Amino acid sequence: MTALLMPSLAWGQSAGGPSDETTTVDKPAMVDRGSDNSDIIVTAQKFRQTLIDVPQSVSVVSGATLERNQATSFQDYAKLIPGLQLSQSNPGEARLVLRGINTGGVAATVATYVDETPFGSSSGQVNGAILAGEFDTFDVARLEVLRGPQGTLYGASSLGGVIKFVTAEPDATRIVARARGSVEAVDGGDLSYMGSAVLNLPVSDKVAIRGSGFYRSYTGYIDSIGTGGSDVASNINDSKSYGGRVSAMLKPSDTFSVRLTAILQDLNTGAGNVVESDPLTLRTLYGRETQSQFVPVETNIRYRLYNGTVSGELGFADLVSSTSYSTLKEGLLDDYTLEYGSLLGLYDPVTGPVVDLGLTQQTNLTKFTQELRLSSNGKGVLDWLVGGYYTNEKGAILQRLDAFDVGTLTPTAGFPLLADIFLRSRYEEIAGFANGTLHLGKQFDLTFGGRYSYNKQTADQGGGGQLAPPALSGKSNESVFTWSVAPQYKFSSSASLYARIAKGFRPGGPNIIPPSAPVGTPASYDSDSLISYEAGFKGETADRSFTIDIAAFHIDWTDVQLLAVINNFGVNTNGGSARSDGLEFTATLRPARGFVVSVNGAYTDARLTAPTDPQLVGGRDGDALPFSPKWSANMNADYQWTLGGDASAYVGGSIRLLGKQSGNYNPAYFATYGHQMMLPSYNVVDLRAGVDIGRFSFEAYVKNLTNAAGRTSAAPAGGYPNDAVGVGVIRPRTIGITLGAEF
Repeated sequence: MTALLMPSLAWGQSAGGPSDETTTVDKPAMVDRGSDNSDIIVTAQKFRQTLIDVPQSVSVVSGATLERNQATSFQDYAKLIPGLQLSQSNPGEARLVLRGINTGGVAATVATYVDETPFGSSSGQVNGAILAGEFDTFDVARLEVLRGPQGTLYGASSLGGVIKFVTAEPDATRIVARARGSVEAVDGGDLSYMGSAVLNLPVSDKVAIRGSGFYRSYTGYIDSIGTGGSDVASNINDSKSYGGRVSAMLKPSDTFSVRLTAILQDLNTGAGNVVESDPLTLRTLYGRETQSQFVPVETNIRYRLYNGTVSGELGFADLVSSTSYSTLKEGLLDDYTLEYGSLLGLYDPVTGPVVDLGLTQQTNLTKFTQELRLSSNGKGVLDWLVGGYYTNEKGAILQRLDAFDVGTLTPTAGFPLLADIFLRSRYEEIAGFANGTLHLGKQFDLTFGGRYSYNKQTADQGGGGQLAPPALSGKSNESVFTWSVAPQYKFSSSASLYARIAKGFRPGGPNIIPPSAPVGTPASYDSDSLISYEAGFKGETADRSFTIDIAAFHIDWTDVQLLAVINNFGVNTNGGSARSDGLEFTATLRPARGFVVSVNGAYTDARLTAPTDPQLVGGRDGDALPFSPKWSANMNADYQWTLGGDASAYVGGSIRLLGKQSGNYNPAYFATYGHQMMLPSYNVVDLRAGVDIGRFSFEAYVKNLTNAAGRTSAAPAGGYPNDAVGVGVIRPRTIGITLGAEF
């Protein structure tokens, strides 16, 4: 995690019409509802369209598919979405990557939305890159994943794309009550327990309320071998998540509706899913999955999101107003005994630590957004949409570095205060946008759009203690124009060919440096931007027994934002350029009733085209972009059959193949080994089966059947003994059962 404190002791930055976003979800079918003959509806362009009519690459994963695959995290979604990659070592802390657009740093390249609400920071001041909203997907109608830059309709920090959680909508026509409970065992750990429930109540024929809740307690599987130098603690990476969602829908007429939604979610974890590994091969050390801890590590993340969406038909056009307020709070305790102890002379490799050092950090983000859209009603030659957007973010990172008596959390008496410091920031943006689709006959459409954005930012830092930075402040402002053009030719209602050219951007911002900083230390950094060129085909047979979606792309990325140490100051900077070339596809085959096979894959060649200053950042011309494997492929198959009456059964399985990928750029690692850190390829096999007897269902599943040792992140040496590196790992083999009931 990027923070004010850095091992070098350098100071600086922390790293259409009514959109009808939702559909109701009752008891999911054993096989994805996409297996029937219904159209797949999405809101990628902020109004309802069939998927085949959207002139860009979009993946849709239904709530039924998520439940059938026991998919509750970004790691689970990756096998269902071509080209989605992530670097993750802790639940709730994930760096999302689409189409290879990633070089590290502190600002996100993939935007996260919940219905109409952008979640997480748009700036580079509040660690937005690794704090993507990992919302629970129980009672979610679908995930929509928009690949490629989405600057026109979704704005800042959507360089690589958008992940959109579309929640289930209250239904005024019927009562729905559904519950699920699961228990699972993980290799090397104990039992985990999960439960969830949803209740939909019509208050009248015009008002409905829908509420859902969940609780998930996951056992850990990593042991500590460093507490107090000798003690051993088991399963230190356990985690709990819990929360819920309440939504009310008021629809007094067919032309007017108001929806109010509140989402609350907490994620509490012990140590992250990091194991000590050999720095060259990344193989696990000591014959088992371990961390050397002196100070026990923990993380607590809280999401709070409130939204009000008003939709109305005005006759000549349709109006949507979306007002949101959200907070993201992360509190953590991290072990810096070895890293800072070595720098400060408080740790000896032979005798151990003089004191234990723990870093307490609180990251706070509050975000208010307002979007207003006016759109045509789809009855003319030109479908148009115009809108305005405003956001106001307040962020804070508060850190304290404390000394504790060895093997305890008792503050060491008489030890001087090391650091009690802060970084506070503010980001304000106003934008106007327009999008249109010109229908040139029955077969040819031309979609185009543009967005003008202006943002201003302030930041200040200070604090006390021997390692505290000076009290300083900085500010910046910037205006950016993004655009997109997408022609589409429809061979028929079931086949189309499209092309798309689009620009995306990520805001720049201030660096906090003193007036006496040496020449060449940047006081601010600029936005980076990219131009994406995409061509694709979407088609299906008349009986929808076969569908395919395939897209090829080329991306030019300039002024790439980087986190660097310049003149002993930690700053954000611009440097180098990159390109990404690739191919993505999803194909679904239904050879017989109840039998569905889907295959998706991605080839991504993402590389630097200019160096990122090898001494400061570590990237060389031609180096692969971090955490972007050249190839990945996923296959999912399910077969369902009738047992008689209302009863049915299914069996299914999945396999994910992931190629090797580069870790983060690191000059010291390159100097030692002559290449960037490489994470090896791996394969993951999942199996599932179940029966449904009407009101009740039983499911059994195995995740990671072969106990593959997949690597998801890698940090340079410095935090562990014997020059070990910390490597994030996927969850070992997990066997579970789920009972479901509908009332």
